[in-house]
Amino acid sequence: MIAYDFTVMAGSMGAIGEQFKAARVRELALRYRKPIVWLLDSAGARIQEAAGSTFAGTGYLFYDQVVMSGVIPQVAAMLGPCAAGTAYIPGLSDFVPMVKGTSSMSLGGARLVKAATGEEVTDHDMGGSQVHCYESGVGDNEVEDDAACIAEVRRFLSYLPSSNTDPPPYHDTGDSPDRMVTELEKIVPTNPRAAYDVRRVVKAIFDHDTWFEIKPTWAKNIVVGFARAGGHAVGVVANQPMQKGGILDSDAADKAARFIRMCDAFNVALVYLMDVPGFMVGSQVEKEGIIRHGAKMLYATSEATVPKITVVMRKAYGAGYYVMAGKGYQPDVIVVWPFAEISVMGPEGAVNIIFNKQIEASDNPEETRARMIETIKEQISPYVAAGWAMIDDVIDPAETRRVIVHGIEQARGKKVDRPWRKHGNIPV
Repeated sequence: MIAYDFTVMAGSMGAIGEQFKAARVRELALRYRKPIVWLLDSAGARIQEAAGSTFAGTGYLFYDQVVMSGVIPQVAAMLGPCAAGTAYIPGLSDFVPMVKGTSSMSLGGARLVKAATGEEVTDHDMGGSQVHCYESGVGDNEVEDDAACIAEVRRFLSYLPSSNTDPPPYHDTGDSPDRMVTELEKIVPTNPRAAYDVRRVVKAIFDHDTWFEIKPTWAKNIVVGFARAGGHAVGVVANQPMQKGGILDSDAADKAARFIRMCDAFNVALVYLMDVPGFMVGSQVEKEGIIRHGAKMLYATSEATVPKITVVMRKAYGAGYYVMAGKGYQPDVIVVWPFAEISVMGPEGAVNIIFNKQIEASDNPEETRARMIETIKEQISPYVAAGWAMIDDVIDPAETRRVIVHGIEQARGKKVDRPWRKHGNIPV
């Protein structure tokens, strides 16, 4: 653990001795493969020393963080301000909880911003938890006070191993792996357009009281977090119909990709709960680079070699099916609920695009449209997919927990052979 004490020179990074002390902790954490936690309450690099040891020391810090990335878990607990140099610590960490009202982070503090640009802004308006946990996505979870922040750190680390060479810790929760989840029928409507809160599905399926959501207030159209399945730590990626109908956009893809890569780095199995209408379309999202952002999630899912379990609950449309670990992305188990639909798009949209002229020319357009929609629904049913061996099974929703737990147990010792490479070139 490394803590920046704001009561001593505003917690700023300065003399070479201070830098060596922190560097020694990083060295030992990496040598012994132990997680590292920063308690951040710092004004950043000491300006009066920036031309010398401070500037060089922060360079070593960020280099070390990159070396440690994916080897040991890194947590940046934001207990106060964090400006300039220290702001990159959370930027390179795996988990960044922020204390509401007191923590902030920015590349330049309010006074520097005023001097450089003339903009009048406070540290919190520029980089408080309301900015980074709701808008930018740099922060993960907003908490009420320092004690809650420390508790959040402990809970996060409870799902991860000490290093990438260890399995995640197992905890017997007393929740039977074979428990049937009959309440899912009441939670998830069969109408593909009806909304519901997917977090209720997650809490019902996984071990009682083990759900730990990450980034709950940013990119809310996708839900990610940790849970336990029969005592095993799992990373959950679930579409959220309560927000934008669960459609994927750039922020949702970034959020999911980052989480998937973290789980894969630390040997945490992934469970995809799919109810996705696809990716957002339109000129505005294309200008924002949705292809590039969506490719990050596609890349992360493809690259992951941990056990992957996919449950298609209702909709699996378009490229959303791919990034949520569809058949081509090597899920160890892929199952579908009986009323699910797997298709390039929904039947209504398909009819409007393919058969619109025929419908307009018919004597009874509405009847013709309804008949064509029903025909397409028959073609995209899960039983057709099962007949093509595109899925492993059509299951009763109540069986979902049992299938997930047994799938993870079966795949725990999996080996994946890939061509040697220095590293891939992930879209950024």
